[in-house]
Amino acid sequence: MTVANMEAAISFRRVKLQHERFSLGPIDCDIPKGMVTAIVGPNGSGKSTLFRALLGLEPVRSGEALLLGTRLDGKQDDGYKSRIGFLAENPHAHENDLTADRKAKFASRWYPGWDWERYRKLLRHFDVDGGIRLSKMSKGMRRKAELSIAMAHDPELLLLDEPSSGLDPFAWKTMLEELGRYMEPGDRTLVLATHILEEIRRLADYILFIYRGRVLGLYEKDRLLDDWRTIVLQIEYAPKGGGELLQRAPGFQGLTEAGPGLYRLEVDDPERGEAYCRDNGFRVLAIQRMDLEEILGCLIRKEEARR
Repeated sequence: MTVANMEAAISFRRVKLQHERFSLGPIDCDIPKGMVTAIVGPNGSGKSTLFRALLGLEPVRSGEALLLGTRLDGKQDDGYKSRIGFLAENPHAHENDLTADRKAKFASRWYPGWDWERYRKLLRHFDVDGGIRLSKMSKGMRRKAELSIAMAHDPELLLLDEPSSGLDPFAWKTMLEELGRYMEPGDRTLVLATHILEEIRRLADYILFIYRGRVLGLYEKDRLLDDWRTIVLQIEYAPKGGGELLQRAPGFQGLTEAGPGLYRLEVDDPERGEAYCRDNGFRVLAIQRMDLEEILGCLIRKEEARR
């Protein structure tokens, strides 16, 4: 899966990461530069493993991975990390006794582009006191402090793992505003793993679906939501074996029986799919847009059938 005519911030070619009980890949895809890509999948799908590989914590021994032009093979110079901002899903316990300001001071040594004015501006916008120890902050407050630190050096690539975890609705809206400002210049790339569908709808340009260590597809979000439909059908004069006929429909993605003579056909080419159904003796009862949860469910069913 390649993103045509777009420069890639991250490129994977047959990348496979193997643990004793878990395998991720092979992955073939490009994460486009200057865009927001959301990684979506159930817990345990491999999102955190993928982030670890991008941060050089998980050496890529099979296939080729490039991040901002640096090959991630375990031998790379760590200098590329100064161009990345990262927010982990869970806070690090060894940092509990630090204040946000002390953690920021430590982080500033590693980033040539560190900007104290930007850091303090982010704290003010998030309404965070940098002098409070991280262990004394609420989950949402600590999230905001650590996001401020991750963004203070204005990284080329921002990796966020469940960024809105613990945020109240007002803080969540503030975070979206800051991420929107971050993307405004057009040359920054944001990759986030999230379960929040509204976050994906508001932020993402592309969606990377992952399930049980396999990439199910990289899709342009707007096109995905425009193209995927469920067609509810009734057998009118179709011969026996209607299910087999429907599996050959243009853009076929999935099929379920909804009752005697009734089917729910999932397609990503609705116009041709509808015409095919009518031509083959099915009555079209309804055509419905699919939301992201339904699309992910469809992709998971296809993957389970493949397995």
